[in-house]
Amino acid sequence: MYEHGMIAPVVALTVWSFFMLIWLYATRIPAMRAAKVNPEKFKDDPNAKEMLPVGPRRVAANYAHLMEQPTVFYAVCFALQFLAMEADAAVHPINIGLAWAYVALRVVHSLVQATVNIIMVRFLIFAISSLVLGALIVHAAMASGLAWFSLPH
Repeated sequence: MYEHGMIAPVVALTVWSFFMLIWLYATRIPAMRAAKVNPEKFKDDPNAKEMLPVGPRRVAANYAHLMEQPTVFYAVCFALQFLAMEADAAVHPINIGLAWAYVALRVVHSLVQATVNIIMVRFLIFAISSLVLGALIVHAAMASGLAWFSLPH
């Protein structure tokens, strides 16, 4: 789990995002057919999505969420991996653990949002994942030598 550094969690989250895309198509296309939604009208009508059942809308919303904050996760993971290569050092196991924790939290967040969608549970998972991401960002800032984050030598 740790031999691929920060790259394996990145790949895992992209695999999960692709799974959610498949789930999106598997639910949205049949729902659009059942509701007799014309795709040409769907694109320009802000209320057209309301014609679909809540399930496909939840999956679509989650897929959109996976295209938002995780982009910062990808960037910081690559930054940490590249910084470790530049310093001829392995990525610290704490960062790898944090990255895997972030992936696990995003998977749980997806499952909650796409199924039961209990807002307070979803918010708590999102908040914890944001803290984990924040820790990775701070570690990347420290590793990159940003003056206000650097540790004294």
